[in-house]
Amino acid sequence: MTGNHTQIWLKCLEVIKDNTSAQSYNTWFKPIVPVSFVNNVLTIQVPSHFFYDWLESHYIDLLRKTIKKVIGTEGKLEYRIVMDSAGNANSSIMTQPSHHQYYKRNAIGAPSPEKMSEGPINPFVIPGLKKLEIDSQLNDSYTFENFVEGDCNRLAREASLAVTENPGGTAFNPLLIYSGTGLGKTHLCHAIGLRIKEKFPEKTVLYVQSEQFINQFVNASKNQNLNDFVHFYQMIDVLIIDDIQFLAKKTKTQETFFHIFNFLHQNHKQLVLTSDKFPVDLEDMMPRLLSRFKWGLSADIQKPDTATRVAILKNKLYNNGIVLSEDIIEYLAASMRTNIRELEGVLISIVAQSSLNKKEITKELAQQIIDRFVKSSAKNVSVEYITNIVCDYFGIGIDQLSLNSRKQQIVQSRQIAMYFSKKYSNVSLAIIGKQCGNKDHSTVHHACKTISDRIETDKQFKAMMEDIEKRILI
Repeated sequence: MTGNHTQIWLKCLEVIKDNTSAQSYNTWFKPIVPVSFVNNVLTIQVPSHFFYDWLESHYIDLLRKTIKKVIGTEGKLEYRIVMDSAGNANSSIMTQPSHHQYYKRNAIGAPSPEKMSEGPINPFVIPGLKKLEIDSQLNDSYTFENFVEGDCNRLAREASLAVTENPGGTAFNPLLIYSGTGLGKTHLCHAIGLRIKEKFPEKTVLYVQSEQFINQFVNASKNQNLNDFVHFYQMIDVLIIDDIQFLAKKTKTQETFFHIFNFLHQNHKQLVLTSDKFPVDLEDMMPRLLSRFKWGLSADIQKPDTATRVAILKNKLYNNGIVLSEDIIEYLAASMRTNIRELEGVLISIVAQSSLNKKEITKELAQQIIDRFVKSSAKNVSVEYITNIVCDYFGIGIDQLSLNSRKQQIVQSRQIAMYFSKKYSNVSLAIIGKQCGNKDHSTVHHACKTISDRIETDKQFKAMMEDIEKRILI
């Protein structure tokens, strides 16, 4: 068959459009650019290796049938993939295999001609040893089904779904999801883990917060069983680490994670990471570790637009059996623009007020809650403001928070300041620690847990905390 490559691809698109949803068509086929048609081989250009892998994983049968219908039984398809190497876009051509297989990848991510070998025997698997059984630390409520998709998170969600289809066997390994606070990174992490456990029950899946990983490393080092720590993580099939940015400045922890990362990646195990920044913006990280973060796909999540916020609210209401009028839902979505966590927090507050006071949920009630919430959030965003209130309450100077004193008054004041800073400020634990006595984020985490536990068990202490909180929210 002969003809213009553009005309041939347009005919292919007609077939594809009739056999896919509008969303799939617009996302995965409209961006494709036809390049050439020579000797029955149609070459098309796709914007990334991730794009190629997705087409091969999900649409290979449709593409094969389409090529056969438009070009004929002799028709073939080639991809020209735009690869990003050292900041320069270099086109490289990749021929579509007859059926989707898993290939070894070279340094820049292109498949090599030979198929993947069985690989070396794992020296840490002892014959007769049962499969590692651990608590995956996954939250069953964070699923793909209740994660609302929008333009702000579509790439991250679809990449996450792709990982669950073939963990460790796609181009997006590692998968790095980055965004600001409260936009859904953690939700996607748990959703990935839960789906993989469902589809591949034989795989060992582990979700770990970076703070937990750091604390485990410190304890292993102190107890001189670092080898056991490393060996444990090397036996994980799907490792999900949340808030990887907290490894900053932890040189020894980074070094150990670097070796764990290499082992897992080389053995085709899936790595999923989250961060509050794009890899290039992460500071105080080992360059060779950062380079590995960029091996796979980095997908960001933006703040949701109004339509997505409305969809999130409706999903939350439906799951909780609550009915609200459209005008109140739209009002809430229009008023709360910061992040999903705060949006859901306002909704919970409104429902709680209505239930406890036996009031109908009206726009006026929503207005009152939002005004109070926005006021407190805006006023208390400063850690300095909170530390001033706490220090004034206990009659100590702010400079005393930096003292390495074991005096109960100073230790307690610092912990309370950290607790309220985490609750009401919009900054990281690392920044809170720096401003509350120049401590690290793990100290802040410990302080917040200590205060939370004491609130639950000490009525007098709880009353004091409520008194301080009122002063903060005035």
